[in-house]
Amino acid sequence: MIPWLTLLLVIPLLGAVITLLIPKGEKSDDTIKWFSVVWSAIPLAIASYLWMGGVFNPANPKMQLEEMYIWIQAINVRYHVGIDGLSMPLVWLTTLLTTLSLYYSARTIHERVREFFFMFLLLEVGMIGVFVSLDFFLFYVFWELGLVPMYFLIAIWGHAEDRPLYSSIKFFLYTLAGSVFMLLAIIAMYINTSTATTPGTFDIIELAARRPFANDFVFASLAFWGIFLAFAIKVPLFPFHTWLPDAHTAAPTAGSVILAGILLKLGTYGFVRVLLPIFPQVFQANATFIAILAAISIVYGALAAMAQTDFKRLIAYSSVNHMGYVILGIAAAVAASGSATLTDRAIALNGATLQMFNHGVITGALFFLLGMLYERTHTRAFSEFGGLGAKIPVYGAILMTATFASLGLPGLAGFVSEFMVFRGAFATMTLIASISVLGIVIGAAMLLWKVIQKVLLGEFNEKWSGLKDMERYEVVTLAPLIFLMVLVGVYPSSVLDTINTLSVALLSQIVK
Repeated sequence: MIPWLTLLLVIPLLGAVITLLIPKGEKSDDTIKWFSVVWSAIPLAIASYLWMGGVFNPANPKMQLEEMYIWIQAINVRYHVGIDGLSMPLVWLTTLLTTLSLYYSARTIHERVREFFFMFLLLEVGMIGVFVSLDFFLFYVFWELGLVPMYFLIAIWGHAEDRPLYSSIKFFLYTLAGSVFMLLAIIAMYINTSTATTPGTFDIIELAARRPFANDFVFASLAFWGIFLAFAIKVPLFPFHTWLPDAHTAAPTAGSVILAGILLKLGTYGFVRVLLPIFPQVFQANATFIAILAAISIVYGALAAMAQTDFKRLIAYSSVNHMGYVILGIAAAVAASGSATLTDRAIALNGATLQMFNHGVITGALFFLLGMLYERTHTRAFSEFGGLGAKIPVYGAILMTATFASLGLPGLAGFVSEFMVFRGAFATMTLIASISVLGIVIGAAMLLWKVIQKVLLGEFNEKWSGLKDMERYEVVTLAPLIFLMVLVGVYPSSVLDTINTLSVALLSQIVK
């Protein structure tokens, strides 16, 4: 059997090494750029073949394409990877956004090119590794691996006026602090599953079956909250969100695309992959509290975005709002409610998982669009814009499409996932869902007023009389994302069919 998942990890790692070995010369930067772009298309082709070529079976809720080898026998650490309906769309999205980011960066990055493309390919390894790891030791290695390249991408290639070093350190320390608590919880679970004759296990599938601390709610809660903190910081969930606007503002365009499109999903993915199946009782006992945090993120994120005068900070705070929908859907799926059916809960979890995918597509496109505007104007202040829709109509049409998708316009991707989250949430936690609906209203007002009105409509600023519309490479960068917004909006089963079988199987095992 072909080790497809190992290839998805090894190919970008090999590409990163090759970028360092390309000899220096007059055209070495161009060689590195286009080698990286072409090379990154290989994992995208593999992921596309697995998902759309019939290799991955969406009707099978179990792990597929599994590979397992002993790694550190003394402590029972294994190289164990696999993929299912939760991870398949996210792996594919990771490869897509990486290729698009490198393609865009090949035209916009001109300093320390070798290091930039090396870091980006290494980051891809870490992200894919988290999504396919089924051993907690391996999961933690990839979790930390992704932290280092993003730190350097922000610190070195970030915008000088936005304190990139400060923002990168803040991002690093927040994430590392959460990781320490997760590591302690992993060790505790390993010890709990150990016996006098056999070592414990780091295997996520085995841990879900054995449920460590199942008879000790206090210790189970401590382990749960240790892992919860690491994932909540990454999401980021209120009140652990304060690193995100600074990191986004300082990061280069491609860094912001990957940060919003993929890295935030590592946290929400962890909620479903780890916390739900391993600690279902603790999760259910705390589902209301977690849903309250999600509701605060939804409403506060929209209000904070509305208060921004900087385009990039607005999109950053809108991510707090949109990721709150994901957490609300996950909490609603397991909340204690005698009247909720398995179908109600599956709808909530399907909506949350689809929202992970949709947010990556939509917000990735918005950060690309912002970067393209910043490259032309060197400002992100709303007060500097106005009337650009008539001056650069192609840009205006694409920005309007992405904005409407973000606010949840029917017929575009954002509507489907948000509708499903609230459909499921109203069945299990009506009051919290009712309050969270305010986030949709405020978010729509914020995007219409700030993005559509302030940037595209209104009085034209003559300062931009020489502004040029989008170039071909920019249209090529955005075309796949716009296509996905429309495809998922019109035909959501294209992604939901992959997600649904797993959601029903998972919930039928953990919700009694």
